[in-house]
Amino acid sequence: MASVHGTGGTALTRWLGRVAGVEPREAPAVIAAFLLFFFVLGGYFAVRPVRETIATILGGERVADLWIITSIGAVIIVPLYGWLVGRVRRSLLLPSIYGFVAVSLVLFGLAFGARPGDTLVGAVFYVWISVLNLMLVSVFWSFLLELFDDAQVKRLFGVIAAGGTAGALVGPLLTDLTVQHVGNLGVLFIGAAMFVGAIAAQRVLLAIWKDTPSGRLPAADRGLGGNPFAGFAIVARSPYLLMLALFVVLLSTANTLLYFEQLSIVRETFADPARRTQVFARIDYVVQTLTVLSQIFLTGRIAATFGVRTLLVMVPLAMVAGFAALAAVGGFAVLAAVMVLRRWGEYAFIRPGREMLFSRLDTEAKYKAKNLIDVPVYRGADMLVAQLQNALRAGGLSGAGVAMLGAGAALCWAGVGWWLGSRHERDNKQR
Repeated sequence: MASVHGTGGTALTRWLGRVAGVEPREAPAVIAAFLLFFFVLGGYFAVRPVRETIATILGGERVADLWIITSIGAVIIVPLYGWLVGRVRRSLLLPSIYGFVAVSLVLFGLAFGARPGDTLVGAVFYVWISVLNLMLVSVFWSFLLELFDDAQVKRLFGVIAAGGTAGALVGPLLTDLTVQHVGNLGVLFIGAAMFVGAIAAQRVLLAIWKDTPSGRLPAADRGLGGNPFAGFAIVARSPYLLMLALFVVLLSTANTLLYFEQLSIVRETFADPARRTQVFARIDYVVQTLTVLSQIFLTGRIAATFGVRTLLVMVPLAMVAGFAALAAVGGFAVLAAVMVLRRWGEYAFIRPGREMLFSRLDTEAKYKAKNLIDVPVYRGADMLVAQLQNALRAGGLSGAGVAMLGAGAALCWAGVGWWLGSRHERDNKQR
């Protein structure tokens, strides 16, 4: 496995060393990865409030139906991505993915401008971005797992994740400040510009990857070969990956139960669609402010001191309490607090912890099996839970009842996280 080296003696390098334990030789790669993730999540979170506003217009039942289409799209995209990663050099494929996203956002923006209020265009956009956003994050971490070795992963992934969080803070802030002036069409153009920045950052990171002194990495820049459906077989053969998939299913369950309560309460509380976009944007940048501070100052230290298991367990346990509060009190203020808690915990601790779990796997698993778990497993769980929640609510289950289901799912989520973290730590000690 690679171990990234470089040079650096700047003030920024010294600051990273003091604050986040980044060694001078690692600083160029860490900074480039930080900027890449900044642009990727900045672009996505700039346009995410538009997606959420479209969801409030379409309504919960139609969104639940769209999640069926989203899950089908997620299944389709995995073998397509598997085929591409098997045959195309990463130095060409990775920047091309970001270029495709930028062009797509421009085209959707033009479509919204030409057909304002068209719910079909809105529905297509909702499905497209719901499928693509998980894949973008998965692709980013797959490459980072190839770039850094096991010890670096534990120390550096927190501060690198902070780059994404900073982008996820700036993106919705830009949307909040501009949407009343440029409309949702202009917001999509802002998102496209962010992904152009991602292309540039990815090329810098690829250059660092190819210059690694080991001499092995330039030869590794080739298609992985193999079957485009290999991810399914890799997961099916591995109890560890199956448990990781279950962890994602339970994470998705908690998220989905909260998401549909959010749509209902925000629609009832705020009548103006532009106001809803601002509300979603403000929740986003409150979450991201908390997250970026945690990732820089806490995540790496918690992982190094207490292990990955702590990162995976503490958020689900906090969500048990959050769901209980939602069941007891309810209302927009409590919901907003629980949403902030859930998303802050996921971005600051759960997501970096999940990525660390893949560090012990081979390259094919890091791309193909990881993408399978991150995209169709996640979106398939979204779809099933959404349909179940709608059926239960139609059968008379109250919002408090939904919250108690969430508490039970969060408790199971914590148990699976404990098992995965313990297995990861044990395997690392044996290596």
